Amino acid sequence: MDDIFLSYNREDQSRARLFAEGFAAEGLSVWWDVTLRSGETYDEVTERALRQAKAVVVLWSPRSVVSRWVRAEATIADRNKTMVPVTIEACERPVMFELTQTADLTHWHGDTSDPAWRGLVDDVRRQIAVGRPAEHRAEASGGDLLRATAQPPAPRRKVSKRPTMAVMPFTNRSGRPEDDDFGELIAEDISFALSRGRGLSVITHGAIVSACAQDSDVRRIGATLGADYLMEGNVRRIGGTLRLSAQLLEAKTGAILWTERFDRAAGEQIELLDDLVDDVVRHIGVQIQNIEMDRASKKGEADSPWDAMKRGWMLIPRMLPEGLREAIVHARRAVELAPNLALTEANLGLLLGLLYQRLGSLNPELLEEALQRVDRALQLNPNHPLVLVQASLVRYYNQDWASSLQLSERAVELNPDQADALQALAGAYTRIERYDEAIALLDKADHQAPSGFSLTISLINRCWALYGAGRLEEARDTASKILKIMPGDHTGLMLRPVFHAELGDDAAAVADMRELRRVYPDEKLELFLGTIRTSRQADPVRQRNGEVFERIWHLAAENAVPDTMSETAT
Repeated sequence: MDDIFLSYNREDQSRARLFAEGFAAEGLSVWWDVTLRSGETYDEVTERALRQAKAVVVLWSPRSVVSRWVRAEATIADRNKTMVPVTIEACERPVMFELTQTADLTHWHGDTSDPAWRGLVDDVRRQIAVGRPAEHRAEASGGDLLRATAQPPAPRRKVSKRPTMAVMPFTNRSGRPEDDDFGELIAEDISFALSRGRGLSVITHGAIVSACAQDSDVRRIGATLGADYLMEGNVRRIGGTLRLSAQLLEAKTGAILWTERFDRAAGEQIELLDDLVDDVVRHIGVQIQNIEMDRASKKGEADSPWDAMKRGWMLIPRMLPEGLREAIVHARRAVELAPNLALTEANLGLLLGLLYQRLGSLNPELLEEALQRVDRALQLNPNHPLVLVQASLVRYYNQDWASSLQLSERAVELNPDQADALQALAGAYTRIERYDEAIALLDKADHQAPSGFSLTISLINRCWALYGAGRLEEARDTASKILKIMPGDHTGLMLRPVFHAELGDDAAAVADMRELRRVYPDEKLELFLGTIRTSRQADPVRQRNGEVFERIWHLAAENAVPDTMSETAT
């Protein structure tokens, strides 16, 4: 028995696919008939799936409201109390369903961080939690029940489960009535902001308030909501200071995973609210991301695409060929577990592209498969922000600058607070010498994820932008920051000798180049120059970058440092 039966008109099949993939990515099994539905046929298989489903999601559109098959499916679902209606295009619903509360997703095209989508997922989960429809339970008596117990259904492969977060209302410890509303508002705004991040499912505030009203034990609340993590906290005023205390709990055990205190001068509530929400979300998002990646790396074989992808993501920052090859193995596992999920295809494409560039852009077969993967991902879901980001990066490895810019702009348009999207667009702007805009985007990305796993990637993009803008001292200091965070970083050791040389310090440049050659003794000049040739810099800038790098490379090999600066360095 599937969790969800998806009812739709066949002319809406492309939109229906987005819903089917979205539910599958949430770990829910979906029955949606893309082969048996034939306009005039309503066969036994379809009817049995409809009656056995725990939730029937009906997609209303101008085409489905006049379809007698969709109306019949909706009528049966309504009778069984399993119906979850959704409007996907403006239309007048059948009269008998006009009074049924219906989710409005007319604007939705696959963004799984969209609040309306998140609300629908929560509604569906609550419907599923009710269990099998009464009509089907009655049919499963007597001989049917004996057959059911004698022949248990074959286990389904686990599709996916993203970590789920519930932000509980913050307790008012001030005793001031106005702070009751403030505690509610801050929980709502934190929930909304977290829902826009990477790979985190956030339970709607209304469901959380209802669960908290019925129980006070965080473990039972977590079980009721199906949450992996809970956030709780309190608000109190101390003189002219408003103090917000927050802590992250593991829902299953109630164990405290992280705790922090935020103090602000009490002022206008709206400004104060925005400031506190921003600060809390930046901390909590990174904490969950780090915890999830660490847990995924310690499991046995990944049994969900999210676990498989998280293992790969952990290996990206160091950019070592052996690590990227291992990440590709995990990415292929994710595709195997969810072969029709856009994000798994795009993720594999990105990793193949990263390895292509890391190996000096000398292996065209890697790039060829990377392009095929992201093209398929875009066909599956052209409006998923992270898919757009990953496709943008692969297109840039292919030097398809216009497409890369277009995809990254679309990603930021769909999710303006996603750090990955901001970084991708910053790189595209660097290529077309819009340096101030690129740096502003990177400032915002770093603010959104101040210590996330992609911080070094953001710093590398910043180096390119600062170098192109002629801000050489800042570029050098940023490269030094990369090496402080991650000593021996491949790109950091490639960048800093160039910046030293451009500033006239050949001695420091040669020392850095010797360190690069010591850490990576098997890598030849051709590989490094190939990497520079496909970097996101304007053509004159990367040409100069390559010339300076090659000069310092040969200078380091000669085991000598000149007393005067070379013409290139000046």
